[in-house]
Amino acid sequence: MASLEVRLSPESGEASRTLHPDAKRKVRAAIDAIAVDPSLGDDLIDELEGMRRIRVGRLRVIYRISGRISEVLAVGRRATIYVDLAVRLRRDRAMRRRAR
Repeated sequence: MASLEVRLSPESGEASRTLHPDAKRKVRAAIDAIAVDPSLGDDLIDELEGMRRIRVGRLRVIYRISGRISEVLAVGRRATIYVDLAVRLRRDRAMRRRAR
């Protein structure tokens, strides 16, 4: 199986840069693993349907696959990442509607 191209959203890139070096290394390994086998993660439900997550200790990497591209949408602590991402997605949708 050929590797997918992996893109990090600005938010996930920023979150990755602020991690402790050990956590950053583990997240990078998880992202590399997603590129090789995007089915590694678990499907998400409700507002985050169509996205997947992979566990990295207390952290989660949330991503979605679109064709040959795997887009990492968020990297963060399990306790807050799902709510934070759902809020961000709702805000982005509202902004797009207003821009029409």
